Amino acid sequence: MKIFAALDVGDKATHVCVVDGDGAVVWRGVCATDPAVVAATLERQAPGLERVVLETGPLSSFLYHGLIERAVPAVCICARHANGVLSVRVNKSDVHDAEGLAQLARTGWFKSVHIKGSATHLDRAQLKVREQLIRARGSMANQLRGLLKLFGLRMGQVTTPGKRAERLEALFGQKPELRSILAPLVAGLEALDAQIAASTRGLKLRVAADPVVKLLMTTPGIGPITGLTFKSSIEDPARFARGEDVGAFAGLAPRRSQSGERDVHGRISKAGDPMLRSALYEAANNLLCRVKRPCPLQTWGKALVVTKGAKRARVAVARKLAILLHRLWTSGNSFQWA
Repeated sequence: MKIFAALDVGDKATHVCVVDGDGAVVWRGVCATDPAVVAATLERQAPGLERVVLETGPLSSFLYHGLIERAVPAVCICARHANGVLSVRVNKSDVHDAEGLAQLARTGWFKSVHIKGSATHLDRAQLKVREQLIRARGSMANQLRGLLKLFGLRMGQVTTPGKRAERLEALFGQKPELRSILAPLVAGLEALDAQIAASTRGLKLRVAADPVVKLLMTTPGIGPITGLTFKSSIEDPARFARGEDVGAFAGLAPRRSQSGERDVHGRISKAGDPMLRSALYEAANNLLCRVKRPCPLQTWGKALVVTKGAKRARVAVARKLAILLHRLWTSGNSFQWA
């Protein structure tokens, strides 16, 4: 008889449920959230295991790769899809969730998720660190502007750390007592600027040694950060049979609600990787506003700006860029301007 299992993963403990081919619970219990402990538990309680599923989450990559290394037939499923099934139960608990996931493992009614490798997660961690530093700098800069406005002082438009320091000197000349009060905030901004510059240099060195990202950067509007973000988000272009699927994966495809005579196309789903979606949107903006050499995609996007508006045009161009980058990656050919 076939045996299936599921893991409801927690930070310290993982609930395990084992069912047979008819859906009857064979065993349920709790073990430590560690691949070696989970594998030993499954080997002891579920001999001849056909499949074990776990949901996507912070520890899913760690557990999945650890189980695969120990020859456990693990499958990671989309937590959002699993939630639709698990929410049917009136009472929610870790025990019930583990049993519900085990029934999904038995029926095969789930969507498996690609789990990225350790090298890819290192790249994404580096990108995430830089993104968080930039967000912190923006928040601190806005706080500085707001505090200065309380005293009628306006920072104005500053684009570099040097210009900001020059402008602050002029403002502190008008209100000297603010210098010591705002000094910790200004020092924090300067430290963040230095760390962002160091992180950017590290990413550029990483990109210089990656032929795939260098190939993607031949596309207008695509820089090293966007190129590395795309590569680390997709990891394996063979995962997608069509380039259009990459746009949907990034959450850039419009939602559709069709039933009978009703067929409504809504806004984009925003269901995919937010870091990839943001990078593609920024690349589309660069293509439409900053790239001087014309290309068919830019011409098409600018026509959409006139008819649909700038935001919709950037979203549409971002989706086209996702398709184009996937095509370049799979074919191995660089971008051709004409």
